[in-house]
Amino acid sequence: METVSNPGKRLFIGLILGTSLLLCLVLVVLWVIPFIGLQNIHPLASGLLAVALLALGSMILWSSIGLVLNILLSRSFPLSSRFRGITIKLFLPLMTLLGRLFNIPRDDIRLSFIKVNNELVTSERGRFQPHEILLLLPHCLQNSRCPRRLTYDINHCKRCGECPLDGLIGLAETYGIRIAIATGGTIARRIVVQNKPKLIIAVACARDLSSGIQDTYPIPVYGVLNQRPFGPCLDTLVDLPNIEAALQRFLAVPARS
Repeated sequence: METVSNPGKRLFIGLILGTSLLLCLVLVVLWVIPFIGLQNIHPLASGLLAVALLALGSMILWSSIGLVLNILLSRSFPLSSRFRGITIKLFLPLMTLLGRLFNIPRDDIRLSFIKVNNELVTSERGRFQPHEILLLLPHCLQNSRCPRRLTYDINHCKRCGECPLDGLIGLAETYGIRIAIATGGTIARRIVVQNKPKLIIAVACARDLSSGIQDTYPIPVYGVLNQRPFGPCLDTLVDLPNIEAALQRFLAVPARS
């Protein structure tokens, strides 16, 4: 029987108190330094701070310029695989905060991020065997009137043609890739852990795609937006030729005859 961890309230209380103390310590240091001066702390303190700030500034500039060149020229550069990680872990949260200051819609930032992410994944020029690719789908592609449960096995699909799943399963069969359907982020993460793909081609809305790309890093995710003619999460559609083009771009072997 699986043992369920029960950390209780003390863990949360300990973490929040520890975090608060650390933040207060940082604030105290930032407040004290201007009063006493770096030279009074240590003769080398100002020099060391300058070197640290210069290194930090250089890393930020290198990351920004490298990322822009990677996007504009659609080609990879040395250490370019790090750009995707920096974009996901550093720039996206900061971009979201900056966007709030300028009243930029969050979905616009997400869409821009997905497009940049796809270009970075493509520029890495990776080729994968069919079993290394996972086509991950949202459950809203399934016809809302369909009684079949496909979350645990998409092969239960009757393939009646009333929704895009028939065509997507056909693509998976043609190219020999893995395919799965998820009802949410938790199920999607479990599918990724179980399948251990080296590349994910994910179909979802902008919100779920952007969060999924962050959650599954460092696994590269090529995102394809679904179409929502009936609104969010209901009988959505997807452009099959777009999915097939992505498969042909990343597969190391041709389709099965």
